[in-house]
Amino acid sequence: MQRRFWVSALAAVVATPFLAAISAAPAFAQAWPARPVKLVVPFPPGGLIDNMARLVAPKLALELGQSIVIDNKPGAGGNLGAAEAARAAPDGYTLLMASPPLTISPALYSKLPYKPEQIAPVALLGRVPNVLVVNPAAGINSVADLTALAKSKPGQLNYASNGQGTSLHLSAELYKSQSGAFVTHIPYRGAAAGLTGLMANEVNMMFDNLPSALGLINGGKLKALAVTTPQRSSALPNVPTMEEAGMKGYQVFAWFGVAAPAGLPAPVQQKLEQALERVANQPEVKAAMLKAGAEPAWANAQGLASFMQADMAQWKQVAAFAKITLD
Repeated sequence: MQRRFWVSALAAVVATPFLAAISAAPAFAQAWPARPVKLVVPFPPGGLIDNMARLVAPKLALELGQSIVIDNKPGAGGNLGAAEAARAAPDGYTLLMASPPLTISPALYSKLPYKPEQIAPVALLGRVPNVLVVNPAAGINSVADLTALAKSKPGQLNYASNGQGTSLHLSAELYKSQSGAFVTHIPYRGAAAGLTGLMANEVNMMFDNLPSALGLINGGKLKALAVTTPQRSSALPNVPTMEEAGMKGYQVFAWFGVAAPAGLPAPVQQKLEQALERVANQPEVKAAMLKAGAEPAWANAQGLASFMQADMAQWKQVAAFAKITLD
């Protein structure tokens, strides 16, 4: 049976924890923002989510008239940063750079350090392909080559990820389930560390978000075998998709946006959403995303809530198929 795991915003949602989080906002009389706003990034510097946060933050600061302070809180596949944001006061002074862990983790963990309904979506900003990369010195020129090598050495090859239960981890597990290859998972503290390990031959392969790997690919330090989206990336037009490479039905998107502690006051929610929309529509922001390998993909709070609900449902299917559970 063909397996298609779409990260899609097309699903209609009537009632979800995310939508409920949006609607539960009390009145807010005080002008906002009156002081700097913290943006929690649940990953270390250097990866996709951090790079996109550093692209958006200065533009958002100009729109709001206050500094946006980026606070990197890596750990537990993005769950530690999400938990910090979930515990913060819903006053608009703590935001979260939203990303796949918000929809992946509830599908994988029986216990989380926060509840999904504690996070309120604010806006979707973009989505990106993941890309399968290897060390150029390995002599692996295609997904077929990699699969053949892995099958000839069961359990001897390994792959890096930026942590348990992340989009990069699940991208590799989905490859394993479709290819029949057994490759050992080596989690690193962040994508940048994993890529460094790959270049040092500590691991044999890695799925990474395209923006953070693109410079290394273009510089010849990594070899791209395939992207995970249904169409080729404009940033790597000569690199096939996983489906073109023989992995029928293999489709995965990463994504990024902004969320906040549930209960955000309605005036703050509206002002923040409008400011983010203006930032997302700036030609220089769109151009920077495209140059980095990301696709601009604006959606408001309601749209992001629907997106997240559909995304979570798809990852539950992947986790059930691959029998992945994390605690």
